[in-house]
Amino acid sequence: MSHHLPSPHRKLSLLTPSGHLTLGNLLGALRPMAAGQQEGDCFYGIADLHALTTPHEPARLRDVVREMATLLLAAGLDESTLFIQSRVPAHAQLAYLLECTAYTGELNRMIQFKEKGRGVDSTRVSLYTYPALMAADILLYRPQQVPVGADQCQHVELTRDLATRFNHAYGPVFTIPEVTVPAAGARVMRLDDPSRKMGKSDSAAGGVILLLDPPDVVRRKIARAVTDSDVGADAVRADPAKPGVTNLLEILTACGGSADGITTYGALKRSVADAVVAELEPLQKRYAELAADPAYVDGVYRAGAERCREVTAPVLAAAEAAIGL
Repeated sequence: MSHHLPSPHRKLSLLTPSGHLTLGNLLGALRPMAAGQQEGDCFYGIADLHALTTPHEPARLRDVVREMATLLLAAGLDESTLFIQSRVPAHAQLAYLLECTAYTGELNRMIQFKEKGRGVDSTRVSLYTYPALMAADILLYRPQQVPVGADQCQHVELTRDLATRFNHAYGPVFTIPEVTVPAAGARVMRLDDPSRKMGKSDSAAGGVILLLDPPDVVRRKIARAVTDSDVGADAVRADPAKPGVTNLLEILTACGGSADGITTYGALKRSVADAVVAELEPLQKRYAELAADPAYVDGVYRAGAERCREVTAPVLAAAEAAIGL
């Protein structure tokens, strides 16, 4: 049956609304996603169900989802199918069938659960089972390849195991996706702690540049960035022993700037600030236009969810029939 065929050029990526989007998300994920839209059929989702695995504030979650939905459009992802996970019921429905395929031993080994859930009295069951939901997110769209960062490889390996086990037990329903680790997009580290990635969940921290930070806030955060005590003639250089300076140089290059002729940390920080402000300016301008037209944004995501429901319905139906429902 034709709907069992994988889509060779289908791209899929879901972002969890665990906090505000950062410069790291833009350079490492959104920009490559926008650049790859010509190469295939792209599905980009906001994984709001995944945001329920740890304590959350309902009103804040809605606000963050709305902001993220608008930012994905502002970042130029308008040639993709954009959707909010909870608006496509097949995600939660298939997740249950995959929970009925997974074993507790496998979920016990998941690194996320070990780090966030072990030994904590009030761990939500969903944190334990969420790899099954992530597997559903992937398998519903039949992508042949799933590009993931190193931190998610384990979950995609589990997805492959569950799909293989399900197919073996009940018949060939799922495409077994290949794991691909994409060419490293810019890996942006925190300005106040260059050993840690600039992530959404740290978005309240001073060392994290948010996509909607005004220019004066961006400049202040960069001015306070950690460097080191080296003041020699070649102090401004990329070097593993100088993680703060290296991070600033990488941000500068990723934002189209150049370090040629820069010899002091002060000059470096000013150049980085100029480059980041210039990078964010068109995005923030487009965001303001879109935020003023919520009906347009809602329409894009409504159409996206409708297309996702059409694409995922036959996969869910095949899985339900195979498992005996």
